[in-house]
Amino acid sequence: MDDQNKNLILATALSFVVILGWFLLFPPPAQDLVATDQVETAAGGTVTVPTTQDAAAPATTLDAPLTSAETLAAAPRVQISTERLSGSISLLGGRIDDLKLNDYRTTLDDDAPIVTMLTPQGTEDAYYALQGWAAGSGLDPAAVPGPDTPWTLAQGETLGVDSPISLTWDNGAGQTFGRTISVDNNYMFTLTQSVTNNGDSAVSMAPYGMIVHHTLPDDLKKFFILHEGAVRMADGELAETDWDDITDAEIDPKWGRQAIVTNDINEGWVGFTDHFWQAILIPETGQTFDEALTYDARAETYRAVTRLPTQSVAPGATATATTQLFAGAKEWEILKAYEEAGVPKLIDSIDWGWFFFLTKPIFWVLHHLNQLIGNMGVAIICLTLLIKALLFPLAYKSYVSMARMKELQPEMEKLKKDAGDDRQKMQQGMMELYKKNKVNPAAGCLPILMQIPIFFSLYKVIFVTIELRHAPFFGPFQDLSAPDPTSIFNIWGLLPYASPEPGSIMALVFIGILPLLLGISMWLQQKLNPAPTDPTQQMIFAWMPWVFMFMLGSFASGLVVYWIANNTITFTQQYLIMRSQGYKPDLLGNIRGSFSRKPKADVKK
Repeated sequence: MDDQNKNLILATALSFVVILGWFLLFPPPAQDLVATDQVETAAGGTVTVPTTQDAAAPATTLDAPLTSAETLAAAPRVQISTERLSGSISLLGGRIDDLKLNDYRTTLDDDAPIVTMLTPQGTEDAYYALQGWAAGSGLDPAAVPGPDTPWTLAQGETLGVDSPISLTWDNGAGQTFGRTISVDNNYMFTLTQSVTNNGDSAVSMAPYGMIVHHTLPDDLKKFFILHEGAVRMADGELAETDWDDITDAEIDPKWGRQAIVTNDINEGWVGFTDHFWQAILIPETGQTFDEALTYDARAETYRAVTRLPTQSVAPGATATATTQLFAGAKEWEILKAYEEAGVPKLIDSIDWGWFFFLTKPIFWVLHHLNQLIGNMGVAIICLTLLIKALLFPLAYKSYVSMARMKELQPEMEKLKKDAGDDRQKMQQGMMELYKKNKVNPAAGCLPILMQIPIFFSLYKVIFVTIELRHAPFFGPFQDLSAPDPTSIFNIWGLLPYASPEPGSIMALVFIGILPLLLGISMWLQQKLNPAPTDPTQQMIFAWMPWVFMFMLGSFASGLVVYWIANNTITFTQQYLIMRSQGYKPDLLGNIRGSFSRKPKADVKK
């Protein structure tokens, strides 16, 4: 087996390992542990943090009576209406628990439902945000607002971009609480809580924010390339926590339940994220706070909590606390704008992965190419051209080395014949031949090896970024983040019929047009060189393009577009460079030879 073919097989095997590794799934386990409600504030002292209620959880003096779906449904609501958001806020607890993203639909169908971001308690996969105060020492827990406080609308009728609303509640014990909620023209809510002490003595309490997720989402991808679960930033350090990491956490004595806690944070945020959407709490910069991810096994409830220090409010004084809530799509430009406005490293809530030093610049280039061109598929092709241009010096050396090795083929065959069974003599002769002619036998696989991290990073970008979701190319290819929708069943997109479900056996058998083009482009690239004389090598090379074709058939079509463009450019580069070195690949002869029993002999012109 000559060194050139060894290198190519090695590089291909490594590619197989990387691609197959992406199919690993990690189902989340579950645990059942009890939970309590006593926690310690960031400034010391013990307060009671409210828990969301369900029929299985015992009531406490703070959160009784239990909040039922009927009670929530009967509570008055304030509508949310902006260009990008719609929904409502329940005056029972001031919950932001009904939110839809107007710009996004669940499928490509024109009449598909709008994406729902937050849902009230009592609905399937309930997901909502709460704000409140936790009672300090000597203060009745019922005297501070919690999940079931009956707020009164004091100002505004509908929450909009230029129309904030104000809520008020008098506890009847000398304190009046207020809450002002505003929203910008994207996905950021600003919530300012206040308390005025009209009593005769000082009172102490701690403001908190909470995002609650009941049970695990039904649409979890469970794909290791994508992080789903909690995401948090604490003083510049990013942490991505899977759902099962929260359920597996140890009971924290200060929180009284399974919890992952970070204390005394000066700036940061915490929340939950999935494939394209996220809800994140962002305390005001300059305010020290604690953050926690907790799990209540009684109700199978996950919480992301921010807890500010206890405040002592003197008679006649007013205390305030401000927190922001991001609830929406993980759009790169929007997150970048919020980061520039003071939210630390919010752009990192997108799962850039281990190769962030590649995925970030690759996405940046792809994003701006798409803005310039207006078509994501064409932008991917242009990105491929740029990547190939950057790697051209390495590719040039590789293909020049391959051409020179073809020139040395007669001498190599003579060395093999003279050495006979003496492999050491043959290897020594080969090394002397390479050194004499300044040929590097490893150079042939370097461009392929360089493609592996780039391929992985581009796959990551296409899979995790919302900008690729439902991004059209042309004709039947209207979602580059989804597999090829064509097959022989719909005459490769000419008929308005659905193709087999991606990942099914039928989809593998009746392959789409993009994977078919991928296989053909790999096969043509292979034909720049004659088939090897060794039968095992010949079989591997013969099957390789079609194995890749079926393997990548269920991948995102944007990635397949990249691979086709990459193969086409590589084919052109290799052909022209090898010809410039005096070696003319016999493409047609090699193609004809692939249909005969014996491989065609190499031809040099």
